[in-house]
This record gives sequence, C-alpha cells and structure tokens, in this order.
Amino acid sequence: MTLECDVFFDGRLEGTMHSKGVITVGQNGVIVGEVKAPHLIVRGRIEGTVDVDRVEIKENGYVGGIISSKEMVIESKGIFEGESHRKTTETAAKPLQEAAAEKPAEKKS
Repeated sequence: MTLECDVFFDGRLEGTMHSKGVITVGQNGVIVGEVKAPHLIVRGRIEGTVDVDRVEIKENGYVGGIISSKEMVIESKGIFEGESHRKTTETAAKPLQEAAAEKPAEKKS
C-alpha cells in the first residue's frame, strides 16, 4: 500500500505501507511487514521493519522488529522489542536492510 497522505489504520495488513504523510496505527491496527513514513504513531501493533523520521509508541502500542529513525518516543506502557538504528544524514541514504546487516567489528585481545 503506497499513499500520498496521512492515514489512520485500524485493520490488519500483511505487507508494506508507505506514506508521504503521518501513519497512525489505531488500537485495533496490526501491520506485519514494512512501514515507511516521515512520522509514525503506534497505538496498535507493528511487527517488521520501520523506516521513519519520528516514531511514537503510545500507551499499549507495540513495535517488534527493526526501527530506523531520527527520533523515537515510547510512552509509559508502550512496548518496543527489537533493534533500533539512529538515522543520520549518512545512514538515511542506506537501505534499512543494509544498515541492519552491518555489525560492529569485534575486538581482539
């Protein structure tokens, strides 16, 4: 699903949701897959990869997976399980899968 506007989603989607506006996942909303937008508000559930500038996980909201963002807000009773990658101007140009595949070098004694 590719959108040019803000969207309030309160259903179930398995796949991708991309928007040039704000995506709000309602309390009954479930997305399993990939979400990409400038701003994401989660009151429901997302499992997968999230590529946004700002993500807000509200009370009782849940995100499980990989988040790539410039800014992350998790309210009390909001849940995030997974990996978080901070977007910078350098990493914003990289695809999310590339950033997730990079691992820090191990130190040898």
